[in-house]
Amino acid sequence: MPVVHPALAPYLRTITTYDVAFGGPGVHIGMPSTELTFVLPLDEPLEVSWDDEPLTRTVGWSSVSGLHTTAAAVHHGHHQRGIQLGLTPSGARALWGVPASALAGRLLGLDDVDPGLADLPARLADLTSWDARLAVVERALLDSLDRHAQRPPRPEVGQAVALLTRGRSVAATAADVGFSRRRLTTLVQDEVGVSPKSFQRLARFGRAHDVMRRSVLAGEVSVARVAAECGYADQAHLAREWTGFAGCSPSEWVRREFPNVQAVGAGPA
Repeated sequence: MPVVHPALAPYLRTITTYDVAFGGPGVHIGMPSTELTFVLPLDEPLEVSWDDEPLTRTVGWSSVSGLHTTAAAVHHGHHQRGIQLGLTPSGARALWGVPASALAGRLLGLDDVDPGLADLPARLADLTSWDARLAVVERALLDSLDRHAQRPPRPEVGQAVALLTRGRSVAATAADVGFSRRRLTTLVQDEVGVSPKSFQRLARFGRAHDVMRRSVLAGEVSVARVAAECGYADQAHLAREWTGFAGCSPSEWVRREFPNVQAVGAGPA
């Protein structure tokens, strides 16, 4: 995974290049998380919708999705290449000049979010190396950071979001930052676009998704172990949350995303 520039590190959690061959056309499940997703496809426009709902479908050479609590359906052909970035909620202010709440639950293109970055896909089109593409993306984001120079959210809100991301309960987070739960809910909702409880659930689910994915790739999948490691009451609790966020059970997710894996642990999923 490419190294994030220090100036972008508070706002850009991940930057990933992908070059994937598929057995044929299909749909990849874009999982909810506490990151805003920014994708720059290289070979063909990206086609995305919420839960494969036609009325929400977008097609373009860039894709920006705010925080969401339902899965995205990412349509693909036989081959996809591109660059995917995961922004922190504060990255929306810093890089696009708007709070994350303005993008929550939305699928947009770069020209909708920041016209100053609208030419970025065209600038990548003729480049032939990943290093060159990543250098152009990095320079564009550094320029965007300078252009917007947004004030960060008030420190208490930033602290609250960080605590919730780490799994702190809503009540404990409110006490730590000195707000009532009602006040905390208003401030967090205004900043990120989802309630503190939903944000905390997204953070826990994101950890579970990461652990599950690593487990699948290692050939050691156990839903019960993932549930215990990520703070769920039991395997059934994780299965309910997974179905609510991903639109399918953990077992079905593995079958769809990793078709060569034969089984997912023991017991119901």
